[in-house]
Amino acid sequence: MAGKECPEYEELKERLGQAHGFLHIAEAEASLKELDDEIAAPGFWDNPQKAQGVSKRASDLRSLIEDYQKAQALLADAEDAFEFAEEDESFLQEAQDNLASLANMLDQFEIQSWFSGRFDGEGAIVTIHPGSGGLEAQDWTEMLYRMYLRYAELKGWKAKTIDLVPGEGIGIDKASIQIEGKNAYGMLRSEIGVHRLVRISPTDEKKRRHTTFAGVEVLPVLPDDIEVDINPADVRVDVYRASGPGGQCVNTTDSAVRLTHIPTGIVVTCQNQKSQLQNKEAAMRVLRAKLYELEEQKRQQEISELRGEKMDNSFGSQIRNYVLYPYQLVKDVRSGIETGNVDAVLDGDIDEFVIGYHRWKAAQGKLQA
Repeated sequence: MAGKECPEYEELKERLGQAHGFLHIAEAEASLKELDDEIAAPGFWDNPQKAQGVSKRASDLRSLIEDYQKAQALLADAEDAFEFAEEDESFLQEAQDNLASLANMLDQFEIQSWFSGRFDGEGAIVTIHPGSGGLEAQDWTEMLYRMYLRYAELKGWKAKTIDLVPGEGIGIDKASIQIEGKNAYGMLRSEIGVHRLVRISPTDEKKRRHTTFAGVEVLPVLPDDIEVDINPADVRVDVYRASGPGGQCVNTTDSAVRLTHIPTGIVVTCQNQKSQLQNKEAAMRVLRAKLYELEEQKRQQEISELRGEKMDNSFGSQIRNYVLYPYQLVKDVRSGIETGNVDAVLDGDIDEFVIGYHRWKAAQGKLQA
């Protein structure tokens, strides 16, 4: 049987052609050549921070192009195997194996195409804080904090807690995690918003059902070559003794740092690093990201006003329900993805919700186009 007589082969061949377009392979090849020329130029490493950023972009583009070439090779190998199978049917299995591998790569290409934003490939700073619900909300914040740490672990990403403020009695009053991994920021954008929990309260002696909320904020870890103008005179630095886990120096030295950006009123705290200097550096990374986001929001608002359109702001809207009683169900109100395996979700198994959100978002874009 020739490849052209196999419907699956023809379908995958067409999908591979489409991937060339939505992955912008031609543009990637042109950009990679420009970056390679820049890297080869004399004095490239005179500015190490900029050089590292350029090198990373070149590496990412090279990886993308090589993956696409591997997919092309799988299609060619499948076609050859089909031709050999006309004389020896044992080659049919090889052809099918190549097509299965190609289908998996094309699925990954589809997912990768969703993360074309400027910072989607960067790390993420995930901050969780309680909403309404008192002690219940603090406990819920701690549950979400653990869920995201477990998700990062399951993805093979690196996660580092940069700020952790214990709640009064139980739970957490605020937690910030820096997560590094492929498309970490792009993927975790799905989590921005309000998360709602329904359960029997563990703190209610009458065992009544409670509803509580927690908010999740996700910012990109900005590359070093992104300039954010921060006047040191505009930043007030306060130091104090850390109140949570952080090593032997906790509660004995003023290692925790609070940065207040006076013009905007933005406050960032960090207390989970081992030294005051490390806490200040971590807090500055978060402040840079917040100020950059603020400027982007201003620009988007100006564009919205010029267009006469009202742009959606996902933060502050309920995005997902976690019901533990009277039944068990986790449901994303945007994508409609749901599961009854609540324990697995709270243990970090949220990839279905993350991918489901981005697939829904991509479909929305097609409908609006």
